Amino acid sequence: MDWFSLRSNDGADALTTDEIKDFRFDGAPLPLMDLQRGIRKPAVLEAALSFRTVYRPEGADRPYEDAVGVDGLIRYKYRGTDPDHPDNRALRVAMNRRLPLIWFFGVGTARYLPTYPVFIIKEEPNELQFVVDAVSRGALGADSALEETVKRYITVETRRRLHQPIFRATVIRAYNTRCAVCALGHAQLLDAAHIIPDRDERGIAAVRNGLALCKIHHAALDSHILGVRPDYVVEIRDDLLHEVDGPMLRYGLQERHGERLMALPTARSERPDRALLEVAYGEFRAAG
Repeated sequence: MDWFSLRSNDGADALTTDEIKDFRFDGAPLPLMDLQRGIRKPAVLEAALSFRTVYRPEGADRPYEDAVGVDGLIRYKYRGTDPDHPDNRALRVAMNRRLPLIWFFGVGTARYLPTYPVFIIKEEPNELQFVVDAVSRGALGADSALEETVKRYITVETRRRLHQPIFRATVIRAYNTRCAVCALGHAQLLDAAHIIPDRDERGIAAVRNGLALCKIHHAALDSHILGVRPDYVVEIRDDLLHEVDGPMLRYGLQERHGERLMALPTARSERPDRALLEVAYGEFRAAG
């Protein structure tokens, strides 16, 4: 997990399968992810080490929706339907021993976001699935009766610790690691901005509700200094267009006024939703 932190910007950036293959233990290659079976259990271990969720372009609207329960926790399906399959047993051992695992979530073709540590906190055999938690770090037993406030906390924290990094990695990949407004290409300086905030019921956790933005343009968008029209043209708040300041204001904001976005996803299905942009642009105009 320390190895991943060094290579993935503390878990913020996705890695290619080739980059994941670079891991060595005691000088020898040790696969951390099983591309064929989904669940990785090295022969030298009794418990699973990692599990994987594949990238599904057709699931771009809400790529993890079908894996989230009403409690906000992730569900991971058994391999097959046999609870005693060796892979399922390996996950069960990790659950019983409360061992940390790595969850590889596909955000593009051969690109995975490593999320760690995650813990399997209980099993739902009738639904053929395990429950995955990234908050309690295994502190909650399988039979724990959670208070309502704790459930709400877990829902919020799970979204922050699991969903938001997945959203970011997917959006940054779709924009080819470029700021949509200025085309800056340094991942450490880029955010995945929501067109409609995720606290809004319209704020879907989908690439089409996202923009890859550098931190300056993300802050400008959130504060209604910058708006994006449904035709993908940038506007800057009128009062800032007449202000005299340093080069950042001039080149970073004023000169982007009236210009089209400089970076967009290649796949049309991943481009900003024009209806969502219309809503956000209306709020920008109202704030000005």
